Amino acid sequence: MANVFPSWINRAPLRIIGCLLLVVGGIISGIYYYMTPKWARVGYEPVQPVAFSHDIHVSQLGMDCRYCHTFVDRSEHSNVPATNTCMACHSMVQTDSPALQPVRDSYANGEPIPWVRVHKTPDYVFFNHSVHVNRGVSCVECHGQVNEMETVYHAKPLSMAFCLDCHRNPEKHIRPLDKVYDLTWKPESEKAQLEMGEELVQHWKVNPPESCSGCHR
Repeated sequence: MANVFPSWINRAPLRIIGCLLLVVGGIISGIYYYMTPKWARVGYEPVQPVAFSHDIHVSQLGMDCRYCHTFVDRSEHSNVPATNTCMACHSMVQTDSPALQPVRDSYANGEPIPWVRVHKTPDYVFFNHSVHVNRGVSCVECHGQVNEMETVYHAKPLSMAFCLDCHRNPEKHIRPLDKVYDLTWKPESEKAQLEMGEELVQHWKVNPPESCSGCHR
């Protein structure tokens, strides 16, 4: 009796299983790789070339965010301070600290300190820092309590859902302009926040975009 099926059909199940294993393995590997803190970002806390403590500089010394991030209220980007900003103080304070040797070297040779970037939006996302801080969005809304961090880490997801939650309910997240850089300020209650937020939304005519083109340009 002639064979109905060709002989290669006997190996088909093994090939199908092999392909499925490769596909499943690829999916698992991709999820594992891209969902680590380095990519999902939440909890990402890289070691920096200089151990800079926001807790000391902001909470203890009372420095304003804009002293180092000078263009945050005037630019799309929040700049990392140049070495001469650091040396404005450290040419007089802790001048012999071994921890600050990279800062002194950078100041002497003109090479920038190779800070490791912590917060990063994708290239296809448009985000303007100045628009947000000038409409009452404080640093803590996106970056967490930076003023309490010994080492800056990625505290908030900064996902599309995270951004849309604020855009759809801005009254829950904005504050008076004189409190934007006061990272310890909190409203008296949730009700007080909503009442104040609704008033500011009307006064400033806050209308954050919710369409795709608002952020994906």
